[in-house]
Amino acid sequence: MTSTATPDVEPHAAPAAATTVPFSRGYTRYAMWLLLGIYVINFLDRQVINILAEPIKEDLKLADWQLGLMSGLAFAVFYTFLGIPLARLAERKNRAIIIGSSVAVWSGFTALCATAGNFTQLVLYRIGVGVGEAGCTPPAHSLIVDYVPKEKRASALAFYSMGTPIGSLLGLIMGGMIADAYGWRTAFLIAGVPGLIFAALAIFTLKEPRRLMAQHAAQVTANMASFGDTVRYLAKRNTFWFIAFAAAIKAFIGYGHAPFTASFFLRNHSAEIAQLADFWGNVLGIELGPIGFIGLALGVISGAAGTLGAWLGGVIADKYGKTDLRAYMVTPAIASLITIPVYITAVTIDSAAIALLILAVNAFLGTLWYGPVYGTGQSVVPPHMRATAAALLLFIINLIGLGLGPLAVGVLSDLMANSFLGPDGLSVGACKTAVGAAKATCAAGVAEGVRWALIISAGFGLAAFACFWLARRTIREDTVS
Repeated sequence: MTSTATPDVEPHAAPAAATTVPFSRGYTRYAMWLLLGIYVINFLDRQVINILAEPIKEDLKLADWQLGLMSGLAFAVFYTFLGIPLARLAERKNRAIIIGSSVAVWSGFTALCATAGNFTQLVLYRIGVGVGEAGCTPPAHSLIVDYVPKEKRASALAFYSMGTPIGSLLGLIMGGMIADAYGWRTAFLIAGVPGLIFAALAIFTLKEPRRLMAQHAAQVTANMASFGDTVRYLAKRNTFWFIAFAAAIKAFIGYGHAPFTASFFLRNHSAEIAQLADFWGNVLGIELGPIGFIGLALGVISGAAGTLGAWLGGVIADKYGKTDLRAYMVTPAIASLITIPVYITAVTIDSAAIALLILAVNAFLGTLWYGPVYGTGQSVVPPHMRATAAALLLFIINLIGLGLGPLAVGVLSDLMANSFLGPDGLSVGACKTAVGAAKATCAAGVAEGVRWALIISAGFGLAAFACFWLARRTIREDTVS
């Protein structure tokens, strides 16, 4: 149901929305595939560090909290804070150029990660990746909403969001296999190359719909809502804040688990992973080490399931949301509950092979929220606030999820490991130089530490369920466009 309340932002009234999509179906399809490709590269470059965590840890002598810092907070701080000013720029400037320039920047810094000689350098380069990626999704969301009709909005944004599992899939497979064959530095170098091609395609082939919207072009300056206008408008839309914090918690869990999932298997199932790597290497006719195998397995199983979940979440939202907008929130709410026992089973079962299959179920359930959340985030604001609203939504999601998730799980992993090592007079710090029997004790302690960090953090799914269910109660009143 559409709200009949008068707009809360005056005198910045929204320009009239276009009644038809601005481009042909063929071009819109091309643009959607190009934006998906860009988002795939976005997540490939963002997530490739996760499969490289163990070799980086061993090479640079790092603790788990340092892995969490460089894979999460170092990237997220600049990514989240720069997202808002870049979104403000996207409200009035050419979004295709902003997206293309951003791709070039983050791809360059990804390649530079290959040259890092210490922890500090790697953190600085990861910050550069975050700076570049800040200019991608807010303008892309705004662009997609202009490209497609309203009734296809959640599906279109879910299609774009498939870049998350696909990019993660490719990053895990490519990063793991290249790291096995040539080392982690080469994996970073190769990951940075494709983005330069996509940057050129975005700048030269993506069209800016505003050029065809004469009314918008004539009124853009006069009708431009300030950042304060947008915040005040959203302050009265409880749905926005409920979905933002629900998604932030889901991201906290997902991003928090990502850098440590491969580490979990390599620490807790090393013998079985080595056997599986030999078996599948012979089947596929390739050299496949433990890191390459776990990257391939996590990429194919979890990536494929996550892609299906992202797509299906948008389809379900658009199908059932036509008759009752509350349907947008039901699926992610229920999925948030089910993932808790599913994930805990995966990290406590004795078989690595079965655990990987269970994680596919978790990946499917864990991505169902993309389309409903991003579609709702664009539907509770008028058109001239969409890029800024998307940036605010991503700010909350990524600051809490990407910024704090990996660091929190890393710190928790070290704390839990210390609790297991304490009775033997050891600690995570002392384990860096341990030898003999002490080294074996350390290996068992850090293996249990990461397991319990993953279990404890999975329990936050209860809070996500509560937020989604609260959003279900207000979504009909808050939807305006």
